Amino acid sequence: MNNRILALAAVFALAACGATEQPQNAAGPVKLTVWIMDGSVTKDLLKSFETEYEAAHQGIDLDLQIQAWDGIGERVTAALASTDAPDVIEVGNTQVAQYSASGGVTDLTAKIAELKGEDWLPGLAQPGNVDGHQYGIPWYAANRVVVYNKDLWAKAGVKEPPKTRDEWLEITAKLDRGGDQGIYLTGQTWYALAGFIWDEGGDLAVQEGGRWKGALDTPQALAGMDFYRRLQALGKGPKDADEANPPQHEVFAQGKVAQIIAVPGVAARVLEVEPKLAGKMGFFPIPGKTADKPGTVFTGGSDLIVPAASQRQEEAYELVKALAGEKFQTELAKAMSFVPNRTSLAGVLAGDEGTAAMAAGAANGRATPNTPNWAAVEATSVIKQYMTAVLTGADPATEAKKVSDTITTTLNSGS
Repeated sequence: MNNRILALAAVFALAACGATEQPQNAAGPVKLTVWIMDGSVTKDLLKSFETEYEAAHQGIDLDLQIQAWDGIGERVTAALASTDAPDVIEVGNTQVAQYSASGGVTDLTAKIAELKGEDWLPGLAQPGNVDGHQYGIPWYAANRVVVYNKDLWAKAGVKEPPKTRDEWLEITAKLDRGGDQGIYLTGQTWYALAGFIWDEGGDLAVQEGGRWKGALDTPQALAGMDFYRRLQALGKGPKDADEANPPQHEVFAQGKVAQIIAVPGVAARVLEVEPKLAGKMGFFPIPGKTADKPGTVFTGGSDLIVPAASQRQEEAYELVKALAGEKFQTELAKAMSFVPNRTSLAGVLAGDEGTAAMAAGAANGRATPNTPNWAAVEATSVIKQYMTAVLTGADPATEAKKVSDTITTTLNSGS
């Protein structure tokens, strides 16, 4: 009897040893939820990354969720305040300061060296750094250009891209006929409006005596809005929506739109919808008031943040490291014509037409007002509402005064 007991004990002991040698994730994979913004990555590249990453990181299950830009501020703010936040979130570079002020973003300053921070593009890294702390990890940079349909331009007899705003209006008017739209420009593409305002010498807001003041009611800003109105009228873009509603790349893919204003990477999204447009898209910088330099553009980009509420901090960081690393940065730049986050990768897209147009525009790039409260202005959509009001017949000066007062209040909130 004692021998049988000893034998059984030995069996149980072996079974216990076998159990301890099994992977820690035997109960199931570790799920990482990631929010990626619509338009940042092609479906094919995202799927390829997911497959490769999961193969190289056994026990990790990536849940990659595409988010619309419209209303993203409120969703991210709510997520950061929750106990069940995503593990990694892509955010606009101008939004990092506001999100970090909530205390809901993990400080990744200690990881800068490991992430090759000395090689980051200075203008891209700076918005993610708040009071000496790196909350946002630079992901990519981009600015908007004009993407055009070469077939429709040839059909209208237009041979060269415009060099000035006036030429742009003339050419667009020629393209806007016979069932074709000269341009698809929605009523709320406010980044484009910002460039026109800057070209006129105006601004969205200015700092006076230590306080911020909305500036859309200045003569310069009103002139920028008037140009926007004239250009937008040369197409059938909705006056009460932005470029994501409906997605403008889907509209362009139908082959009846001569131009859109977008980052060059939109071409990849167009080809996902209509592969027959391969080789039929051209690019040029947004024209300026004079031929000596292109129009002013908003130089934007995206950062990656790790919410403090994530229960998988180490795994989330490793994912950020991969997305911000050389391999994926090279693939993302080639797929989307984005500027990589590292200066050493500047030559990745040499000879690419879209990138060349973007680089020309970037030389005259600007940023939104440098205050954490600017993200709150974007979240309220007051500029979009102002644009729609003007485009649907409201008095520009009256509406501009109203939106400027609202921006002033928002930017000085809490000061």
